[in-house]
Amino acid sequence: MIFGKRINKYYLRYAHLFLLGLISLVLVDYANLQIPKIYRILLTGINSGYADDARKVVFTTEVLLNDICLPVLVILAVMAVGRFLWRVCFFGASVGTEAKLRQEMFEHVGKLSQEYFSTHKVGSLMALFTNDLSAIEESFGWGVMMFFDASIIGVLAVYDMIRLQPVLALLSVVPMIFLIAIGIILNRYMNKKWDEKEEAFSKISDFSQEVFSGLAVVKAFVKEAKELWQFKKLNKNNENANVEFVRLSVLLRSSVMLFVESVVAVILGFGGYLVWQGSTSAEALLEFIGYFMAIVWPVMAVSELIDLHSRGKTSLKRITELLDADITVKDRVGAEDAGRLSGKIEFKDLTFTYPAKGYANLKGVSFTVEAGENVGVVGQIGSGKTTLVDLIVRLYNVEDETLFLDDKDVNSLTIESVRRNIAYVPQDNFLFSDTIENNVAYATDEFDEDKVKESAALACVSGDIENFTDGYKTVLGERGVTVSGGQKQRISIARALMKDAPILILDDSVSAVDTETEKTILENLKKTRKGKTTLLIAHRISTVENMDKILFLSGGKVVGFGKHAELLKTCPEYARAVDLQRLEDEKKEEESFV
Repeated sequence: MIFGKRINKYYLRYAHLFLLGLISLVLVDYANLQIPKIYRILLTGINSGYADDARKVVFTTEVLLNDICLPVLVILAVMAVGRFLWRVCFFGASVGTEAKLRQEMFEHVGKLSQEYFSTHKVGSLMALFTNDLSAIEESFGWGVMMFFDASIIGVLAVYDMIRLQPVLALLSVVPMIFLIAIGIILNRYMNKKWDEKEEAFSKISDFSQEVFSGLAVVKAFVKEAKELWQFKKLNKNNENANVEFVRLSVLLRSSVMLFVESVVAVILGFGGYLVWQGSTSAEALLEFIGYFMAIVWPVMAVSELIDLHSRGKTSLKRITELLDADITVKDRVGAEDAGRLSGKIEFKDLTFTYPAKGYANLKGVSFTVEAGENVGVVGQIGSGKTTLVDLIVRLYNVEDETLFLDDKDVNSLTIESVRRNIAYVPQDNFLFSDTIENNVAYATDEFDEDKVKESAALACVSGDIENFTDGYKTVLGERGVTVSGGQKQRISIARALMKDAPILILDDSVSAVDTETEKTILENLKKTRKGKTTLLIAHRISTVENMDKILFLSGGKVVGFGKHAELLKTCPEYARAVDLQRLEDEKKEEESFV
């Protein structure tokens, strides 16, 4: 059994199942302990001819059927029904607990900020959802059942053993003290070794997930041998961690078997001596052995119980750490629904530092995007372009009175309502392993085939999709690996256009398409999004030079903000960037003719 603040509530939730399972377990154990009594009647009848020496009941065929065979059949039937019931109850509770705990974990992970995922890898999280949850499920099901079974039948059987032969019972039970001591000592080491085993599994999961995701890069740079060597190293560490845990587990089981075999030797030796001496009868010794054999399984289950407890306790600790992880980006008390925004965005002297970094990514940023404006955001790599987007989408917290939407402090609005007003195309253009039409329609709650095709056409990807064998029903590979980079970008844009939000943010979302397609997409956006705000982050100034305004960032600061022509005159850094990019274009054009 395992206890903790994240698991205790499930004992109460499934108390009715545990109660019914406990009642069934008591009936099974009580019925099981009636069999040694029947053994004694049978042996007495065979040896003396009487089923009961005290009352001189003659051992006849009728007595054999009524007092032995029929009771045995009833006992077996009770035990069969009881075992079915306690299995359904205990394991039903454990499976239900696992499912609800998994749901609780999934919901919590969905609320965690980007800060958490910058320090925790996907493989480690998947290990929690698989290995650790499985360990808790076993501890919650088998563990609880074993604890009650060992306790109930152990107490009842030992009572009957003491009733029959106190001295022999004492000699049989004393070794149990040493067994418990060994179990307590080994349990401490097993907790540690299970933690190391799970950590090794998490590392190999992280590595495998990363390599499989980047397999094309591995092959392109002919690094298969290097990655294989690294995997072998991690796999060996995982093997060693498993072997060390298994060694302790086997040592514990061996100790239990040694205890059982030692006690059997004591019972046969000393019990036989008592029978020879006349202190007890052979029938009583057989009944005593029957009671001891009834507790052999609970005694052997002690090792399994300690094993399950070690795994469950460590896994619960790991899962508790996940569930205790702070949700740093959350609604303020009294936050209001934003409703339908017009699209005005305003930054006021905003300075921001990512939690995992020690320097400011944005420094004193101030600018205003009016509702319905198309604004381009350009700057050098690392100048803070994507950070602006992260803050608008509320992936990170900002100081009060520094970021406003429709003149309302973003901290005064609920996060869900803010995101509901924003259609976002991230840099990595993530696509799900689903059909193209479902990926495009993901932004809306209701599927509209005509709208899907219209959005795909505006994103200039409808022709590509229709050329696929299954068209819009083509199933994409993981993260969209079955389509090209340009197609991924345009499908992501189509998904954002499906939302028809007041604010559209494109983070470097046309970098993988040709100039003509880029021009068509931007013209389509301008025509279809009149009166709505669009932010387009780009590396090339030529992509945004026709926007209503251009925000030029450098070193996390706003260096220029205005129209293209204005910035050429008023912002030397912008003008220099334009000249450099023009020279690069001319050089590429010359090289293309060589």
